[in-house]
Amino acid sequence: MSTEERRSGEDADDAAAAAAAEERRGLARLIARVSADDERITDRIAHQWAAIRAERRAEPEPPVVVAAGPSNFRPAQVPHGVDLAAAWAWRFLVICAAGYLILRVLDFFMVIVLPVAVALLITALVSPVVRWMKRTGLPAGIGAFLVVLAGLVLVGTLLSLAGQQVAADASNLGDQVVQGLGEIKDWLKTGPLNASDSQINDYIERAQTAISERTADGGALTQVTEVGTAVGHIVAGFFIVLFSTYFFLADGARIWAWCVRLAPRAAREHVDTSGKVAWVSVTQFVRATVLVAATDALGVMVVAAILGVPFVFAIGVLVFLGAFVPMIGATIAGTVAVLVALVDQGPFVALLMLGGVILVQQIEGHVLQPFLMGRFVSVHPLGVIIAIGCGVLLAGIAGALLAVPFAAAGNAVVQHLASRTSVGEDDPDEALEEDIEDEDADVPPVPDPDSDPDDDRHRHPDPEASKDAP
Repeated sequence: MSTEERRSGEDADDAAAAAAAEERRGLARLIARVSADDERITDRIAHQWAAIRAERRAEPEPPVVVAAGPSNFRPAQVPHGVDLAAAWAWRFLVICAAGYLILRVLDFFMVIVLPVAVALLITALVSPVVRWMKRTGLPAGIGAFLVVLAGLVLVGTLLSLAGQQVAADASNLGDQVVQGLGEIKDWLKTGPLNASDSQINDYIERAQTAISERTADGGALTQVTEVGTAVGHIVAGFFIVLFSTYFFLADGARIWAWCVRLAPRAAREHVDTSGKVAWVSVTQFVRATVLVAATDALGVMVVAAILGVPFVFAIGVLVFLGAFVPMIGATIAGTVAVLVALVDQGPFVALLMLGGVILVQQIEGHVLQPFLMGRFVSVHPLGVIIAIGCGVLLAGIAGALLAVPFAAAGNAVVQHLASRTSVGEDDPDEALEEDIEDEDADVPPVPDPDSDPDDDRHRHPDPEASKDAP
């Protein structure tokens, strides 16, 4: 065999060996790819199986239905009247608790609340003067300052004139008091009581002993402290009234706008209109009361001057201030004139003075009150008496002065809001029956205690079956 033939044979063997090696490598790659695919398929199957097991474990067990009897708290088991009364009762208790809390807070800040309320009444009286000055071109601040200053001058003048008259006639009245006490002592001796001097002196000694015991053991110091505290409150209240009146007159509109912005947006319109209606009612009430008080004071002063009773001007000022308590204020203040007439002129003139006071009050009650108060403020006399009583219980004399105007304002606000509220149902009985039917429809059915709790027909009734049932 030649050399070339041997070389060609070797090349053929090498090519066959290379082809065999390539086949082996391809087979190895195919086996590796199949193994990788098998591993991925195996992992995917294992992952899906684990997810299925987790879902089966997470599924809650079916609830155990426990059969029970009908509940006593279902609305159907309570009479509608009892249910309605209970609803009104707890709401009424909540309203009373809120009102009591508000009253306690007002009582705690009474030293500030009363002067501010008095300042509101004064502002309602003199605000037209400030508005007139503002229309003439004068700034509101300067106009308010001038009005407050004029009010101080007027009050100071009235008090000084009354004080001068009382100081001038006090000595004469003191002599009349001593003489009257002597007449009373003589009447006790010669009158129906037929008291002896020893009995009268014994009564006098008892009164002196009671006074001494009251002032002993620090009682006098306590009374002096109470008087000092009261004087401090009066002085503080005077300045609060002074500054509050000035700012109400100068910046009343801005103050009210700030108060309205405190309310929710949906309620601001109602708050604004209600406040304006209340302010108009208070303004009209104060103006009418001033006219009535001036008439009462003038009438009592005329009667006192005709009868020759002293302190005519001082009595007129007292009656004017007392008339701000409707129906009873001027009468109580007029009793001072009766007592002065009794001490100075005797019982006959005192009876005439009492008749004059009653006559003035009758004119007020039957002429002025219906004409002025009936036009401006519609408050029933019973409401006036209740308001005065509540004011006296809460704040004494000052509460009686402020109770009626604020009751009139509240009445005006209620009527205003009621006029803007739609009326109720035309037939209330039919509306009540519809409400009861709606409540019964909302109540879920009660399961039968004798039924099988596992029966789905009791928990999920078939509507088609119910249609087919006879």
